Amino acid sequence: MAIVFVLVALLVVAVLVTGNWYVWRRLFRDTTAGPGPVRRIGAAVIVGGWLLFIGGMVASRTEAPFTLQRVLAWPGYLWLALTLYLLLALLVGELVRPVLRRVLERRAAGASEREAEAEPEPARDPIPAGRTAEGAADTAEKPADGAVAGGAVAGGSTAAGVAGAGDGPSRRLFVSRVVGGAAAAAAVGTVGYGTYGVLRGPKVKRVTVPLAKLPRAAHGYRIAVVSDIHLGPVLGRGFAQKVVDTINSTQPDLIAVVGDLVDGSVKDLGPAAAPLAQLTARHGSFFVTGNHEYFSGAEQWVEEVRRLGLHPLENARTELPHFDLAGVNDVAGEDEGQGPDFARALGDRDRARACVLLAHQPVQIHDAVDHGVDLQLSGHTHGGQLWPGNLIASGANPTLAGLDRYGDTQLYVSRGAGAWGPPTRVGAPSDITVIELASRQA
Repeated sequence: MAIVFVLVALLVVAVLVTGNWYVWRRLFRDTTAGPGPVRRIGAAVIVGGWLLFIGGMVASRTEAPFTLQRVLAWPGYLWLALTLYLLLALLVGELVRPVLRRVLERRAAGASEREAEAEPEPARDPIPAGRTAEGAADTAEKPADGAVAGGAVAGGSTAAGVAGAGDGPSRRLFVSRVVGGAAAAAAVGTVGYGTYGVLRGPKVKRVTVPLAKLPRAAHGYRIAVVSDIHLGPVLGRGFAQKVVDTINSTQPDLIAVVGDLVDGSVKDLGPAAAPLAQLTARHGSFFVTGNHEYFSGAEQWVEEVRRLGLHPLENARTELPHFDLAGVNDVAGEDEGQGPDFARALGDRDRARACVLLAHQPVQIHDAVDHGVDLQLSGHTHGGQLWPGNLIASGANPTLAGLDRYGDTQLYVSRGAGAWGPPTRVGAPSDITVIELASRQA
């Protein structure tokens, strides 16, 4: 097992080194005529960016001073996203590069042909009066030294123009600069827009879910679902306040916080989470743990959210007026003996009543089906967060985002309100979802 781990680690390092060398080569080596400060600065930027990212990760895992975590996290995590999109943009540029070179070659060849066609015939001097044609011919056969020199200069200029139009090295440099500049602009623009989308705060998404067992009196019942807020060194109290204000603006009947609330300890993030005390709903706010709670001290966070007025559902169930609401711990809690226990949460319930289950990860849907759950509310996937991460996330989860059905159980997966790592989303906008339950008897 140790050998496999070492081999995988070596493979990952090799891929990272190769990818970063490729980025440096295309952005800095190929866009300069020779060794110089630009290439050295480029190497320093790439190495420095990765050192900031690694430093941020280490600081968050070793409980370094929270100020230091924030200083390292912002540039380090953004560098991670920027590197991804620089690499993707440069790879796309490989398709553009030969096309652009061919266009330039054709333009250079066309310019040379036009110059050759436009070159005038040498002019003949008129024969002065009193001179014979033979004398004029002799004179024409012996051009003046100045004319010879002038012709040489003119011919040399034309030749130089033709040579310059077909200059391979200068053309390659031009193409590299165009492609490299376009790739850098595309990557910066993508990361900038994706970061703005996260910092602006999640938008509200509304989904109607019909439940066969829901009584008519509960028709239109609204559950505000929020997951993956990820308060930490990057997203802090201001972001939490935006999330709370957005949820309260929907005037829900019930609020469900389905895990990954934080990335850090209560000591560091308690002030950031304080706005959660302002959550308001007719039947209260409920919370289940996500995998990141177990990286951050799940027990202390369960107590903290309880202090803030939320109701933790630790493998537990509560009977609301028209349906049962249950919650199970995240599967990451198994290592601490606090994993999900569906039998405890759902084993003795009345299956004639509708049941809504809060479970952080979509993979828990199969247990929910076995226990007769009508609707499971989950998060965890972030919808992939950074395209093409959705391809990986969809392979690891039964549903990436949105509403799906498994047997008689429906599963809704939120893309989440925040972001993990880079505070950036591309192709997976953040959301807070208002689930409106519909009774088929209505």
